[in-house]
Amino acid sequence: MIKLDGEDTREIKYMKPSEKSFYIMYEDSVRLVIKGQEIELERINTIMTAIDISSNHFEGVIPKTLKNLNALWLLNLSRNNLKGDIPMELGQLNTLEALELSWNWLTGKIPQELTRMNFLAFLNLSQNLLIGPIPHGQQFNTFGNDSYGGNLDLCGLPLSKKCGTSDSSHVPQPMESEEDEDESYFLSGFTWESVVIGYSFGLVVGTVMWSLMFKYRKPKWFVEFFDAIVPHENRRPKKKAQRQRT
Repeated sequence: MIKLDGEDTREIKYMKPSEKSFYIMYEDSVRLVIKGQEIELERINTIMTAIDISSNHFEGVIPKTLKNLNALWLLNLSRNNLKGDIPMELGQLNTLEALELSWNWLTGKIPQELTRMNFLAFLNLSQNLLIGPIPHGQQFNTFGNDSYGGNLDLCGLPLSKKCGTSDSSHVPQPMESEEDEDESYFLSGFTWESVVIGYSFGLVVGTVMWSLMFKYRKPKWFVEFFDAIVPHENRRPKKKAQRQRT
């Protein structure tokens, strides 16, 4: 590990165990992912200015204050839970050679200001939620599809998706009203199979009950119902009919 020796000095020195320490384990090597390749450095170089905090659970947005790291040449923030836009201030990192921001939740457009990084040789913005056209110019003209894969709403070269073309798979569907939603929920369980079963069951039960009523007792309710719907002039009294027969 390295440290700044005092507040007023800019000299970087290696941390050493104090003379009073009985046992201290010191890791004098480090593994970095540089331009997509994992490299093990046997000894940390004091002039190396790299930040690799990939594969953690960091949340929040990318700080704009990174622009103050003028000597930074490697920035790896991949495989975290970072959200928000890519700060345009990163374009002020003139010495940056590798920018790795993949596998996060970054949104918005890729800032055109990033094309100012003349030494940028490696870029990976894949597997995010970026949208809009891909900037062109300077080093951005040298990057391929792998730098932008997984961002379904990005367009322009080097991707095959042209800007200005609509993608039907991403067209938002209109929201249903509460009335339509309730109706669709009711009709979802209303099938022809249930209709046939219910109709058959009602027909069988009705036939059996009708037969029993006519067999064992006079259906009084049916007579009253018939009297109510049939006009009296269309009916002949029983006594008069019997006299005519005699």
